[in-house]
Amino acid sequence: MKFNPSRLARVVRSVSVTFSLVAAGVIGISRATAEPTFAERLGWKAADVVVILHVDDVGMSHASNLGATEAVTNGVATSWAIMMPCAWVSEIAVYLKAHPDVDSGLHLTLNSEWAPYRWGPVAGKSQVPGLTDSEGCLWRGSAATALKGTPDEVEREIRAQIDRAETLGLPITHLDSHMGTLFTRKDFFERYAKVGIEKKVPILAVGGHSTYARQENGEAMDSLKPWIKQIWNAGLPVLDDLHTGSYGWKPDEKLENFLKLLRELKPGVTEILFHASRPTEEFPIITGSSESRRADLQCLTDPRVRALLHERGILQTTWRELAERRGKAADLP
Repeated sequence: MKFNPSRLARVVRSVSVTFSLVAAGVIGISRATAEPTFAERLGWKAADVVVILHVDDVGMSHASNLGATEAVTNGVATSWAIMMPCAWVSEIAVYLKAHPDVDSGLHLTLNSEWAPYRWGPVAGKSQVPGLTDSEGCLWRGSAATALKGTPDEVEREIRAQIDRAETLGLPITHLDSHMGTLFTRKDFFERYAKVGIEKKVPILAVGGHSTYARQENGEAMDSLKPWIKQIWNAGLPVLDDLHTGSYGWKPDEKLENFLKLLRELKPGVTEILFHASRPTEEFPIITGSSESRRADLQCLTDPRVRALLHERGILQTTWRELAERRGKAADLP
């Protein structure tokens, strides 16, 4: 082969750029041979950091609704999910009629964890007895639901919550799981995936590099991995990563922790969960996490967060956009 100095120079420049990107953490050291991220499959660039800044527990209380609407309207939140068995769903339904473009999913709820404020299944105790405790409410913890409930009851309650949302005229941009209960058993997850695929509604499923998801729940990630290709090939989007750790951050450390997280995010599409609330007088009676939830709202409305998103070029997205992009993307081989 004839020696070509200009070609060699181009190769050297390419290698130099690659090592620079690796050193900066923009791409992994095996980027050239790695599978594309799901963000890439959805049409973003290889180096793009894409986030859904998500608010859980909407509809749980008036304070929850105040926090969610403020986080979306005045802050950087891009999505939320509603707890259909809870008493304040009707209020958020009124809001959504006036603001139908809000990215609003269902926080499928199989637990009622608080002491003085409880709720029962939408399907009714007689239809899902294994999901209810001695008070006729949903079990307080995920472990009890996993022990006592059956897959048929879980599917029945999922469908009842979706039906209630449809009856209220709520948009349903996606489905996820309150307290992660649908991820505690393979057969629970199978029913969750089955309903999402049938209704063509995106579900929370993580199949990319899973940096934070694996740290937080590696066992569930491993057990559910075989479902990822099926979910994607059914026409639903898949995330690269999920961060749920903000609930455990101390209130006075949340902002710095969030900024640090944003600085360290890898390329791909990551959902970051918050429980933003604007505590009302009765809210501390409902939950001991009142100040934690207030701090979540402060994080999502702090101008330093918006500035960092801009500085890093982090792209914000919604479940609605993921679904639209998935409609244009190819199936997995």
